[in-house]
Amino acid sequence: MNEGTSGGQVKVIAGKRRIPFDYLILATGAQHAYFGHDEWEPFAPGLKTIDDATQLRARILLAFERAESETDPAERQRLLTFVVIGGGPTGVEMAGAIAELAKRALAADFRTIDPTSARIILVEAGPRILTPFDPSLSAIAQQSLEQLGVEVLLGKAVTGCDAGGVSMGDDRIEARTIMWGAGVMASPAGKWLNAKTDRAGRVMINPDLTLPGHPNIFVIGDTATLNGKGGKPLPGVAPVAKQQGHYVAAALIARTAGGRYDEPFTYRDFGSLATIGRKHAIMELGTIKFSGLVAWLLWCVAHVYFLIGFRNRLVVALSWMWSYVTFQRGTRLITGVRDMQMPPPDPKQTSAHRDAA
Repeated sequence: MNEGTSGGQVKVIAGKRRIPFDYLILATGAQHAYFGHDEWEPFAPGLKTIDDATQLRARILLAFERAESETDPAERQRLLTFVVIGGGPTGVEMAGAIAELAKRALAADFRTIDPTSARIILVEAGPRILTPFDPSLSAIAQQSLEQLGVEVLLGKAVTGCDAGGVSMGDDRIEARTIMWGAGVMASPAGKWLNAKTDRAGRVMINPDLTLPGHPNIFVIGDTATLNGKGGKPLPGVAPVAKQQGHYVAAALIARTAGGRYDEPFTYRDFGSLATIGRKHAIMELGTIKFSGLVAWLLWCVAHVYFLIGFRNRLVVALSWMWSYVTFQRGTRLITGVRDMQMPPPDPKQTSAHRDAA
């Protein structure tokens, strides 16, 4: 989608269609940022969509499948090494989930390999993980990850990714499965609008969430940047986008009714949550801090509560309870396999746990 003009009237250009509008809301989200190294993307995919999640699950399960039939010890070790780049909430959650999958859920499902011997490595360029949180909570999160068997490498900036592993200056980790959680950038909406953007490509907007010079165009969510209290940019998290959506809805209702809505957008911070694994999470709400089981339960409740509709809440809650008890034994189907950037498996050999998938 592009934003252009025709005959003095602003229109949205979508393929061959030109769509006039009275009001336009741009909420096109964000995409993975590889800091100028887009060539790393095929080897280190990120997690943003359901398709991304399906693809990552396939990569992880295929690594165990191929390790089961691999006879070369060095290659088997590469297949059983998983590297997560980025110590933010996404990277921490992925590292914890893989550790629990390898060391608990798959522990007894193979004959040749020992899944509990898998290496899960979290690489973070900064001095600590989960930097938006209080340092004490970051330390607790790191300790929880290490208890799950995750190796946490701090102060290590990635300098290269390929099909065989990750480079960090003179250091090298041989791994067939790499996952990216180190950064995001906005969609190309700023280019579509020919608008002023920040370094991450987010459109710089007015306090009422409109595009400067275009009071009928709203830009919200990860597509936009706006300073909050203290002059700091609002974080790119779901609560910000949701509150901005409510604000724009109220503004449009007022305008269409012939009124005005001049009150600037104000973000209400209800706290931050990050999950590390089963029964492990951290929570920060102002000066109030939780960790461990209490924070994990609050994380579960918060995610279920904000779903739309009672039926969805009930289904998700029951599904989570069943997955908690069974370690998700029924969700090991390998689907959506595309180019995995690793040697193909031997079709003559099969895994010992194919029936579990």
